[in-house]
Amino acid sequence: MTETKKRPFVVTVLAILAGVMAAISLYFALKSLGLFSPFGANIWNAFMWGLLAYIYIWLVQMLWAVNPQAWLFLAAITTINLIFEVFSLASTPAVFNDVSASFILNGLILLYVMLPSTRRAFGTEVQKK
Repeated sequence: MTETKKRPFVVTVLAILAGVMAAISLYFALKSLGLFSPFGANIWNAFMWGLLAYIYIWLVQMLWAVNPQAWLFLAAITTINLIFEVFSLASTPAVFNDVSASFILNGLILLYVMLPSTRRAFGTEVQKK
């Protein structure tokens, strides 16, 4: 008999949240191509959002496999995303309707990634002396 490794619940939640972020990124990529608005296409934005969607899809696969590197990469991507969204909001406050779901979801993911139970699931918990 082979022993199957159980996936902790916190990892499943993170994989689902990363999947939602992939869908949001894909939506913004299509929006940047002009599919959902009458305004002109912005190829650079579409490329960057598409790349971010690809990264989140890759992260879902890595999280599903409970790969410890996925934990660190998800924390880094979420932090970078939050920084860019804050700069975006600071430059044009009217854009909050566009990035509000992504901003809130990234904040939740970052908080969830830093929970001790999540760190323990990936084996990245800091040992106390």
